[in-house]
Amino acid sequence: MKTVAQNKKAYHNYFLDDKLEVGLELQGWEVKSIRAANVNMADSFIYFKDDEAYLKNLHISPYEFARASEQEPRRDRRILLHRHQIAKYHKAVTQKGVTCIATKIYLTKRGLVKAEIALATGKQLHDKKQVLKERDLAREAERTLRARD
Repeated sequence: MKTVAQNKKAYHNYFLDDKLEVGLELQGWEVKSIRAANVNMADSFIYFKDDEAYLKNLHISPYEFARASEQEPRRDRRILLHRHQIAKYHKAVTQKGVTCIATKIYLTKRGLVKAEIALATGKQLHDKKQVLKERDLAREAERTLRARD
C-alpha cells in the first residue's frame, strides 16, 4: 500500500471516528495523475445525495498527456459504498457537529486507487492545545529515556 495523499489538517482539526476504506469512481486521466501523486486533499469532504456519496473539492491536477478539454480537476467524484454503509454514514452526518471527510488516498498492491474516509467531530481550540501539550510531553519523555541509555 502506497499512500499518495494524506489530509493532515483533518487530524489536527477533527476527532476522527469510524474509519472505512472505499473505492472512488475515477476517469483514466485521474488515475494516472494520482499515481504521479498530483493530488490535493485540502478542504475536501463527503456529501450525500440521492442515496449516493460524493467526494467534493478533491483537486486532482490535470494529466499532461491527456486532452485538456476533458479534464475537470475539482469535479465531484462518486464514492463506491454498499447501501447499508451509505445509510449509516448519512444518518451520522445528519447529527449536529458530525461530518464525513476523506483522510487518505492510496494505491493498493493491485494498483487500485482507494480512499480512507472517517466520521469527524470538530475540535475546539483548547482540544488542539491539549493534543500539542501531550505530544510535547511524550517527546520530552522519549528524550530523557534516550539520554539515560
